[in-house]
Amino acid sequence: MDRTNPIGFFDSGIGGLTVVKAVSQLLPNENIVYFGDTARVPYGSKSNDTVVEYSLQAANFLLRKNIKLLVVACNTASSVALKDLKRFLTIPVIGMIEPGSKLALRESKNSKIGIIGTNATINNKAYSNEIRKLNPKIKVYEKACPLFVPIAEEGWIDHKATELIAKEYLTELKTKKIDSLVLGCTHYPILKDVIQKVVGKSVKLVDSGTPAARLVEEYLNGRGLRNISNQIGKKEFYVSDIPSKFRDMAERFLGKKITHLHKVELDELVNE
Repeated sequence: MDRTNPIGFFDSGIGGLTVVKAVSQLLPNENIVYFGDTARVPYGSKSNDTVVEYSLQAANFLLRKNIKLLVVACNTASSVALKDLKRFLTIPVIGMIEPGSKLALRESKNSKIGIIGTNATINNKAYSNEIRKLNPKIKVYEKACPLFVPIAEEGWIDHKATELIAKEYLTELKTKKIDSLVLGCTHYPILKDVIQKVVGKSVKLVDSGTPAARLVEEYLNGRGLRNISNQIGKKEFYVSDIPSKFRDMAERFLGKKITHLHKVELDELVNE
């Protein structure tokens, strides 16, 4: 494996860019290939079998880009498909659930942790099972917030409707006296300002992207695969639909121009 080979990321849409941003800040010299399955977003409302199927298709596409490591930058896929990806792929795979759970435990002082995520992530109890495995005494309160994904994809970061929906979802969790809240979907950090406003400053928001980035760094250092070039890494982005919309949101979020953006036909994914 060549040090200069890229790191692969995939998500159902733009949400995984929150993880790309964290990794880029920590490892600016790494080359990155990102796939956003924007034609089939969201994954959170799909069946487990469908999420596994889509995840394997995304992984196979990225493997053709000679990636040295796969980051499943999607909590739904991490909660449903991670075991299958690790079983079928010959390269290491890093998901969101374990690093996010460990950070939540470190951040919580009163042992009351809130989890918000897609229907699939919450129904599969991905975070609550992982957190209780690490510390059975922790009280975990979960809430599915499915509308946050399309809101983030639409770019309604400062929209009044976003705050109203956030209040509808999060008021119940506030009554549980949680002191930390896991953003259990990589789309949710895009809406972190309104989420923080609704839950209050006393609640620590936990974004799994940051600890996942540290896990990527540990892996690359441990296996001598960190890119030691003094050049800023190249980034290539692939989506399955609406490249122009993706570009607008990605440039707004990353704060940089995107020069390498390509559309992937679904037939190319399905027939691989």
